[in-house]
Amino acid sequence: MDTWQGLSALVAERLKVVSAGERRVFAAGVAERLMRRHEALPEDEQRPFTLSLRPLLDSVWEGVLGDTTAFSAVNRGVAEYMLGEYCHNDGQDGPDDADESAAAATLYAAHTYLFGCHDFAVWTSGRAVEAVDEHLQHLAELEEEDDVLIGTDEALAAELRRQLQDLDLIAAFSKELRHSGLGLPTDTAVRLRVELRAPLSGRG
Repeated sequence: MDTWQGLSALVAERLKVVSAGERRVFAAGVAERLMRRHEALPEDEQRPFTLSLRPLLDSVWEGVLGDTTAFSAVNRGVAEYMLGEYCHNDGQDGPDDADESAAAATLYAAHTYLFGCHDFAVWTSGRAVEAVDEHLQHLAELEEEDDVLIGTDEALAAELRRQLQDLDLIAAFSKELRHSGLGLPTDTAVRLRVELRAPLSGRG
């Protein structure tokens, strides 16, 4: 059985060799799944800052699927974060809202879209793994049971296997995505919303 650490390394290696367009879609898909999970939480557990990033993530999707006009919206969204109170160097003394998993993944996905680089995509992957671990820790605290944590390694591995499946799906569209940063025809973008965004966004 593959360890989650080995699977994580495999995801990172796969992200290194794919095109920037494929990395961008991968990061958007991971961030979308985390955002949907957060949006499904009880209202009193949702964070306003995380929810405020939904328009940014939607703009990222438009951009990664070939709408070049989305660049300005994503750039503006990232700039607003960089200039806001949640981007700071105060450590634990500063607000931690941007360190919530869905928020952090969305910001990493936005950076992946803007720059196409490997590191931001890998960090997006890592936030999904951390989110699984944090969820299990939370359940263990609520139930005051260590048994909840017994399956942690397998749960982390399952998340990474899902990411590898995402990469397999994205690879089938590598030809379209290789130059998606230059823009895609409208009919192609519409088709990719159905054939890529929808399956990548599912919780499965």
